[in-house]
Amino acid sequence: MLSRGLPQGTVPKLERPGPLRERVYEALLELITTRALRPGQHLVESELAGHLGVSRQPVREALQRLNTEGWVDLRPAQGAFVHEPTEEEADQLLTVRTLLEAEAARLAAAHAGAAGIAALEELCAKGESAVAGGDVDLVVATNAAFHAKVMELAGNVVLAELAGQVDRRVRWYYTPVARQRGIQSWIEHRELIAAIVARDGARATEVMRAHTEHTRKTYHERAVS
Repeated sequence: MLSRGLPQGTVPKLERPGPLRERVYEALLELITTRALRPGQHLVESELAGHLGVSRQPVREALQRLNTEGWVDLRPAQGAFVHEPTEEEADQLLTVRTLLEAEAARLAAAHAGAAGIAALEELCAKGESAVAGGDVDLVVATNAAFHAKVMELAGNVVLAELAGQVDRRVRWYYTPVARQRGIQSWIEHRELIAAIVARDGARATEVMRAHTEHTRKTYHERAVS
């Protein structure tokens, strides 16, 4: 049952104003991204509507949109299910992520100022603290914020837009391996910051490429085990 699949406190509040269908879509997408709604889980319109405090119509519209975008599978005579990503899908997306973020790291090393570097260090400290406290949700959110900051410091709007298109799926794939990556991920973040501080674009590229590849390999190793 859906009610047993949503840990207490995970259902986001639907803030007003804004189109209801958009708010329901964002709420469901967040639940899928954070894996509060897990891959393969059956999504019952009436139960989702009850959890979110809305009618079934905006839920139905949101599920149709999520199906179009590949987050949900609508199966005839069965209903809606959270999409279960294949290993090939994950590999393709994480490979693209490596390309985008390696270039962002190179550009950040050339353009980042003192304030930007301080922001990276603050996020890194926050991530290390979250790992130490075993707060996986905070680890995932802080990891995403760190990578978004590097992308921002790169100063390339087109690159940032492309990265934004894959950001949520990266979070989706990263969540199940966040605990396994643990403190090592943040050691690699510290290495990246050092390369940016040194204005060493080649080193920043190398560190980021290795960092994202480690995540990709960990994801696949998790699936095999």
